[in-house]
Amino acid sequence: MTTYHFKAIRATQAPGHDVFVFAANPHDVLAFSEIERVARKEGGELHGFQRHQIASHIKEIRDYLSRSDALLPNAVIVAFIEGARITKEKAGVLDVEIIVERGAKPGFVVDGQQRLTALSAISKGDFQVFVSALICKDYNELRQQFVLINNTRPLPKTLIYELLPEVDGLPERFTARKFSARIVDRLNFTPGSSLQGSIRQHTNPGGVLSDIAMQKVVMNSASDGAIRDFIQYENREDHAYHVVSEFFAAVESVFGPEWVGMTPRHSRLVHGAGLVAMGMVMDRLYYSEGATQRHQFEPALEALKAYTAWTSGQWQFSETDIRPWNGVQNTPSDIDLLTRYLIAALKKALRKPRKVSNG
Repeated sequence: MTTYHFKAIRATQAPGHDVFVFAANPHDVLAFSEIERVARKEGGELHGFQRHQIASHIKEIRDYLSRSDALLPNAVIVAFIEGARITKEKAGVLDVEIIVERGAKPGFVVDGQQRLTALSAISKGDFQVFVSALICKDYNELRQQFVLINNTRPLPKTLIYELLPEVDGLPERFTARKFSARIVDRLNFTPGSSLQGSIRQHTNPGGVLSDIAMQKVVMNSASDGAIRDFIQYENREDHAYHVVSEFFAAVESVFGPEWVGMTPRHSRLVHGAGLVAMGMVMDRLYYSEGATQRHQFEPALEALKAYTAWTSGQWQFSETDIRPWNGVQNTPSDIDLLTRYLIAALKKALRKPRKVSNG
């Protein structure tokens, strides 16, 4: 067991929460604090919260801090659930004790991981950093603080959105995004999902489909589409997951060569604009055809196929707006244009007589 002792100053903030600041050697901070990088466990469960290292950024910090006149006034933020306690307070000064038992670090770095990593690679003698510490009641509160602290900083939005399903007690503005992020997580990590492993997330960088685009599909549907109808069900998340998975299973079946193995550069179907627009097609077929299963989506998608130019040809949006297949960009105006075109084409296709199976 190793015990660290520090003199600290308390900040009076939210009732029931201890927030204090002290100075420490970076190597000591790393000895009692974990940089817990976001990852997925074998079953798909989210673990950790910190983004992966940015080598170029760390090098820049290290090069600066190697100078003899380098200063680092910005505090590193470390959160504790247990293992840290205030032993004495006198005249506004605290005695803080941090205990590391059997190598289990009690602290979690919430902000400043790149600075600490850079400092760990150089020898600065008695150089110290300020540590702003807070004690959280549980791991959920710790993650909540991470999201709220970093939401105003240049942290990847994809990481923030991927963490949302695991965090409770966030402001109202996160609610819709949290629901959509949870559905996208299930689509990406549930065995049997038609989209399993195909959505690009912080913990799945090999995915092709944009997680933000897929969240937009869910949010649009929850606002004014199929998923909105599921709000009445207690298991609405299951219904939402099911209809999106079934729809994209039908998309893969009908548009196989334009979907399987494709990237946004080579197919507008797997491009952000195509995904969001096709989400609107899903909602249209839910209302017009009552479609919730793959086999119910497929006939209409087959009829729509003749009007699309996902990988070659041209999009004839109007007599004056004719674009090459890759002329559609991931902008609000182009997404709206493609959506309106596909819905109009779908209506036209559904008015035509469809082949009736003799089987």
